[in-house]
Amino acid sequence: MRIIALANQKGGVGKTTSTVNLAAILAARGKKVILIDLDPQAHLTTFLGIIPEQGMLSSYEVLTRSEPMANALMDVRENIKLLCSGLDLAAAEQELVSVVGRETILRDAIANYDQPVDYIFIDCPPSLGMLTLNALGAARELFIPLQPQFLSLQGLSQLLESILLVHKRINPELMVTGLFFCMFDQRLSLSSEIVGDIEEFFAQQRDADCPWKNITLFKTRIRCNVKLAESPSYGQTIIEYEKNCNGAFDYNALADEIMMMVGEMPPKTELPSEIAPEKSAEQPVDSPVVEAADASKEAVDLEIQAPQLIRRPVEVVINDSVKPSVESTDNI
Repeated sequence: MRIIALANQKGGVGKTTSTVNLAAILAARGKKVILIDLDPQAHLTTFLGIIPEQGMLSSYEVLTRSEPMANALMDVRENIKLLCSGLDLAAAEQELVSVVGRETILRDAIANYDQPVDYIFIDCPPSLGMLTLNALGAARELFIPLQPQFLSLQGLSQLLESILLVHKRINPELMVTGLFFCMFDQRLSLSSEIVGDIEEFFAQQRDADCPWKNITLFKTRIRCNVKLAESPSYGQTIIEYEKNCNGAFDYNALADEIMMMVGEMPPKTELPSEIAPEKSAEQPVDSPVVEAADASKEAVDLEIQAPQLIRRPVEVVINDSVKPSVESTDNI
């Protein structure tokens, strides 16, 4: 069983979209998947067409009322079970403050679940609070969805600080095993520069004693695709909504890489080997925005020096002596 958390405290980077679509593709390949929604906004729950209702068992009851996870799971697709979320979960942060062992409640709930399962995906909220701590405390693997922008790099630095703390104090099994780029536009020079900087940074960390030293930088890039944005409004995954679009092709390719990480052979896909990139109405191929991005190459240049991510005049240091901005970490 692989327990994978998808986390990034910056919102809008593709965590929920990636969680749902990877689960759907793996389930279509015969894998038994559990999805855990730890975001009080309940985007993952809504994505799958479930409307949170009063009295519905959710991750809130599992975390605060010791409800067995088996009682709260619901079947949402063939081979997919969901532990849904709701607005009540927003109160869990405060309710768990005085609870002993609050960072490992989810881990214990998963350990007590005795049904066969191949993958558990945990969709984390866009924050580094108690809910994300529970996800990191329960997961064995962490995937980081990243948008190729500078602000995402700042968020990555803060996330790595938190991971280091959790790895040392709560969950020594937690390893950062994958990073992939979402909303990737290969026409922009900035995208390629960010990818190059990230690759250089993690290459310099291979000999370091840290949870991300063996990280896989997935080759698949999740391209900008309007179908990915449309599918949640229909309560459908991308392979249900439009299986022959770039988004479906990209997530199938990413699922292949995830399976091959542990020696599993992915099935042959029915999708075409390549789908032409879509032209964006806001930014056509000949747009002067692309030329501007090339012209301002020096202005967006990043120097990455392990263990630091630096962009002048902003400096972000990854250092285990710097405490991450996680609420109540003093009691961890």
